[in-house]
Amino acid sequence: MLPLSSFPRLVPPVLVAACVAACGGSARLPVSAGTGPAPTLPAPRRSLIPTVNIAPAKGWPSGGRPMAAPGTVVGAFASGLDHPRWLYVLPDGDVLVAETNAPPRPRDGRGIKGWFMKRFMKKAGAAVPSANRVTLLRDTDGDGVADVRSVLLQGLNSPFGMALVGGNLYVANSDAVVRFPYHEGETRIDAPATRVVALPAGPINHHWTKNVVASPDGSRLYVTVGSNSNVAENGIEQEEGRAAVWEVDPGTGAHRVFASGLRNPVGMAWEPATGALWVAVNERDELGSDLVPDYMTAVRDGGFYGWPYSYYGAHVDTRVKPRRPDLVAAARVPDYALGPHTASLGLASSHGTTLPARFGEGMFVGQHGSWNREPKSGYRVVFVPFSGGRPAGGPVDVLTGFVDGRGNALGRPVGVALDRRGALLVADDVGNTIWRVTASGAAGR
Repeated sequence: MLPLSSFPRLVPPVLVAACVAACGGSARLPVSAGTGPAPTLPAPRRSLIPTVNIAPAKGWPSGGRPMAAPGTVVGAFASGLDHPRWLYVLPDGDVLVAETNAPPRPRDGRGIKGWFMKRFMKKAGAAVPSANRVTLLRDTDGDGVADVRSVLLQGLNSPFGMALVGGNLYVANSDAVVRFPYHEGETRIDAPATRVVALPAGPINHHWTKNVVASPDGSRLYVTVGSNSNVAENGIEQEEGRAAVWEVDPGTGAHRVFASGLRNPVGMAWEPATGALWVAVNERDELGSDLVPDYMTAVRDGGFYGWPYSYYGAHVDTRVKPRRPDLVAAARVPDYALGPHTASLGLASSHGTTLPARFGEGMFVGQHGSWNREPKSGYRVVFVPFSGGRPAGGPVDVLTGFVDGRGNALGRPVGVALDRRGALLVADDVGNTIWRVTASGAAGR
């Protein structure tokens, strides 16, 4: 907890002491209880000030790296990046990295609570200026390490998701999906952006990380738009078009809400056996260390998933007024919980992986790590096995060791993707590294 002297002078010490005393308590359940198709959902635990348990951003010592699962090894594909958050692998094997952070948001985080959160997010390494670029990485000699690095695009607006359809590269900025002409093998694009569709943004833009994937036939784009708040505390009118996955016509920009009630959807992946679109969702905070589990789910066309009125189906969030029992009754239950406050952001199908056979069918998940839980959760990459296109077992650790024995974050995993040779790539925005996980004995494959 911060010393009293670090609080604003306008906050009376008595109030600060009361806030500290009223902070939420430790978890009563293990993370595993909030994981799987039927997570345990205890009664909410609210407090004047929420639990805040940040892992201070430290970075890796020289030669440091995460711990890889048995039968696999991990090495640095590229290092010395500037807050790498998201990955996209081009058909020719080049790897695109969004080096990015939040845009200016003058109305986000106002008041005493906002002051608290800005301080803690800075401690977590989330307050650095955005590089606003997409960097191309190329491994020309096949040794598993990028030896060519070039700024493909610059001057973007907090870019995140990327998708290539034919000769067009789509980038999801924090306020719009834009398009650039792309020619295979090029290392720099100088052509101006063409706006495809504007996305909800504005002076709050609370969840700014917009992602984009293309349908398998390239005829549609799917775009994630997170909520503008935790639980609509800024007013439901600020949530228009948010907490949703959009379907967009890339040719005309025509769009509609494909699925809604998803507080902060980020990672998306097509499941090959069923053809379903899966999405990783960050659920709401400030209901205690055991609530609410983040999740991944196959999104249904027209499906509503509860936010902000309820979670996991009919579990009503009494903080939200006015209530909407009609929407609560319609809320779909997510398919698979990923643990409370794990900040599960990255999502990638394992189809085509060359990792050991146990990773052959399922989803890789990048868990960025908690701030609203004691003890910490997330800070790892996991694999959820599937069978017949559905989750079929508990999560398996793929990369761990991102937090040291003193509670410092050496790294924080975000985006995950398979490269052209089936290795797993992981963007680490505190370690400023792209990690590459391969089967033992195949590091250069």
